[in-house]
Amino acid sequence: QVQLVESGGGLVQAGGSLRLSCAASGRTFSGYAMGWFRQAPGKEREFVAAINSSGDRLYYGSSVKGRFTISRDNAKSTVYLQMNSLKPEDTAVYYCAMNNYGYHPPNLAYPYWGQGTQVTVSS
Repeated sequence: QVQLVESGGGLVQAGGSLRLSCAASGRTFSGYAMGWFRQAPGKEREFVAAINSSGDRLYYGSSVKGRFTISRDNAKSTVYLQMNSLKPEDTAVYYCAMNNYGYHPPNLAYPYWGQGTQVTVSS
């Protein structure tokens, strides 16, 4: 059974940084693409970033490109999201997700999801 557990969220001032982690278990982590999504109150879920199984293909949503960096450590079964230059509009619950394949799905249809971690950016 796949389990994804996010951590690293919290309260930070605008301009600050946070690093989110997502620890995976239940399957061989290195074989699957991982993604980060976020959802703010009253808004649709938004794609943030994704990384393929080998870590050599990265994808970013337009609102975070240049500020956020996704990475993975297959030995630790963990995916990270380094968030810099945070803005109040980055406030949301951040979720990690795992695909059933090594590539990032163009339709963003990830089958496995974590419970989320809250990120709050104060102005």
